[in-house]
Amino acid sequence: MELKEIMTRNVQVIAPDATARDAARMMKNLDVGGIPVCDGDRLRGFVTDRDIVVRAVAEGQDPSSCTVADVMTDKIIWCYEDSDVEEAGRIMQENKVRRLAVVDRNKRLVGILSLGDLAVEGEDEDFAGEVLETVSEPAQPST
Repeated sequence: MELKEIMTRNVQVIAPDATARDAARMMKNLDVGGIPVCDGDRLRGFVTDRDIVVRAVAEGQDPSSCTVADVMTDKIIWCYEDSDVEEAGRIMQENKVRRLAVVDRNKRLVGILSLGDLAVEGEDEDFAGEVLETVSEPAQPST
């Protein structure tokens, strides 16, 4: 099964110069935990609710004035839309990510694959469970 068969399409994106507060509001309205950051049609990063809390709020920054670019994760983990679902799951496991950007062969964002997509739409429930277990393993705290 290819990713394009189970991914979430019509993904909303946010610009890097939007505020962290704008991103939080968008996440609330869309009921999602993360949003791709795009500059035009170029994928620049991904911002999550956790990014906003850890990189802005916990550091004393004002979410109304700091930008998405200030708090986003710029290491983009992605896969092609015609990639196999199991390959995408392995990428999620290796990188411990719950969401994977999905691009076409021109490297334009066409969707998002989430753990929920794997669990609900995927053919192999055991595999989805393995991915969830690996991704959910706690990280070692930094000292």
